[in-house]
Amino acid sequence: MNIASVDISNMCSHLQKKLFEEDGAYHHLWTALQEDSELTAVVRARQLHIYRNGKKVLILAGKAAPKVVREDGLCELLPTSVK
Repeated sequence: MNIASVDISNMCSHLQKKLFEEDGAYHHLWTALQEDSELTAVVRARQLHIYRNGKKVLILAGKAAPKVVREDGLCELLPTSVK
């Protein structure tokens, strides 16, 4: 996944910190997104919606807990404190 393909201008600032700062709760998820060609992501309603092969698997929000839509190996990377 190309980092430039995700428009982060409408993303919640809390979520941006969790994703892009090296000590952020979701930073390793962001890294995994970039390494897996089957994963794509779109910012909707200030949240990051993550898809595998066109099917939604996970929704990440800044302050709210992540929402697992479909069980996926990516969900295993979520920190246990936010599951």
